[in-house]
Amino acid sequence: MTRYGEPRDAGLQPERTRLAWRRTTLASSVVAVLALRQALRGSGGRVEVAGAAVIALVWLVFLWVAHRRIRELAAGRPRGLAPRAAASAVACTVALALFAMAVIV
Repeated sequence: MTRYGEPRDAGLQPERTRLAWRRTTLASSVVAVLALRQALRGSGGRVEVAGAAVIALVWLVFLWVAHRRIRELAAGRPRGLAPRAAASAVACTVALALFAMAVIV
């Protein structure tokens, strides 16, 4: 309800937010693929394979969080993002960036 008693019209906000999640998922996928490519370019040792596995795992967790949020936004009145889901998305994004930097260096 709004301040004047009429129901809140969300307009296109949920749609814009859903599209933003999709763009973020695409960007995360590109970063993960580039990091995996760089990690597996070396000798193929255990450290490189373990790094690639961790990058893939973090990417999959981010995809899972994003997919759940995109599904929730398709509802008529979506709930707010849970703190746990937000923390997971931030942690995955930071982890992917750190792994990508570590692979490059």
